[in-house]
Amino acid sequence: MRAAIINAPHQMQVGAWETPMPGAGEVLVSVEAAGVCAGDMYIYLGKNPYASYPQIGGHEIAGVVSEVGEGVEGLDRGMPVVVEPFIGCGTCYPCRIGKTNCCAQLSIIGVHRAGGFAEFVLAPARNVHRVPPGLSLPFASFAEPVAIGVQACRRGEISAGELVLVVGAGPIGLAVTEVARARGAHVIATDIMPSRLETARSLGAETLPAGEGLLTAVMEHTDGEGAPVVVEATGNTKAMEQTVDLVAAGGRIVILGLARQGDKVSFPALDWTRKEMTVVGSRASVNCFPESLQLLADGKITYPRVASEFPMWTAPDVFAQLASKPESVHKAVLVRDA
Repeated sequence: MRAAIINAPHQMQVGAWETPMPGAGEVLVSVEAAGVCAGDMYIYLGKNPYASYPQIGGHEIAGVVSEVGEGVEGLDRGMPVVVEPFIGCGTCYPCRIGKTNCCAQLSIIGVHRAGGFAEFVLAPARNVHRVPPGLSLPFASFAEPVAIGVQACRRGEISAGELVLVVGAGPIGLAVTEVARARGAHVIATDIMPSRLETARSLGAETLPAGEGLLTAVMEHTDGEGAPVVVEATGNTKAMEQTVDLVAAGGRIVILGLARQGDKVSFPALDWTRKEMTVVGSRASVNCFPESLQLLADGKITYPRVASEFPMWTAPDVFAQLASKPESVHKAVLVRDA
């Protein structure tokens, strides 16, 4: 099959890769659209410590069922589907308690296994979800990042009427913003990039510029109380540390951004008891794809409209552009051409 292959950091080419065949309980999906994520860029840039080369990236995948293995039911050829990329072992402690996203032997399509920047991708049937009628496959490819937003909102127990401060208005921050707004929350998004703030405003969020004046601005907006919920979606340790000042006493903090391995975060010790705040992590998603797909199908997630689509086999040029000018494209989706 044809694929966009990352051979080494900063080296991607379109070439041949062996077409996988589905075994028992597996599904072969013909890829129609695959989003480009920061995680894909980390592999391309050589910043992912778990990646090996050569590899096919891409874990935001939509397509149609091509072949099914023995024992697969409810998934027929030609059926539009999305692929959930996180595969748990099913036996470790996190898997036994339903947290397959935290599996000790976690395998990720597009990181540890060949991903969606190719003609076909192989996945366990349990990781393949039907696309609701009327939802285009390029839009359906957003199911994975939207599911991350669903997971973060569940972890933060975000409900209608609450004020939620989303720190970071990149693709994942915007997913959180839209899922929170779909739950009826009032969202304030903050970022250092004016273009990202503009996008957040177009999605219905109030915005504040990040920086030295953020804390003062948040306190002015909340009568000095702070935000009931703060979701950190930058991966910047300084932003993580600032969440303690930004959150209201009794409030909740969700740490969603990925920091570099070995980085440390310090919180004021007294605030753990003085504020009695709840601090939780949020990793990818678990059992969130059905809700994510329904939000997309219902038109409650509009972020895909501001994405830029590129032919799949221009991937080497797209990645080179994103590496040199990351602000040039807010979100890229690779779409299969003829």
